Amino acid sequence: MDAVRIVLQVLLVLSSMVLTLFILLHKGKGGGLSDMFGGGMSTSLGGSSVAERNLDRFTVAVAAVWAASIIGLGLLARFAS
Repeated sequence: MDAVRIVLQVLLVLSSMVLTLFILLHKGKGGGLSDMFGGGMSTSLGGSSVAERNLDRFTVAVAAVWAASIIGLGLLARFAS
């Protein structure tokens, strides 16, 4: 059980860092803190590009791994004697 817990903890730390990076890579939608730092100055001429859609998919996938590792650690803490 200790090996599984360590793997889940490492996975949680790595996915947290990658998730933070992916979230910071997203374009600002305007009207928030992104405008304060210059994110609202750029205009988008078309819908979302392929790169933005792929970034969205990667962000959702990493968020799912992050949530699964938290749930796994919670289950291990709950049912481990």
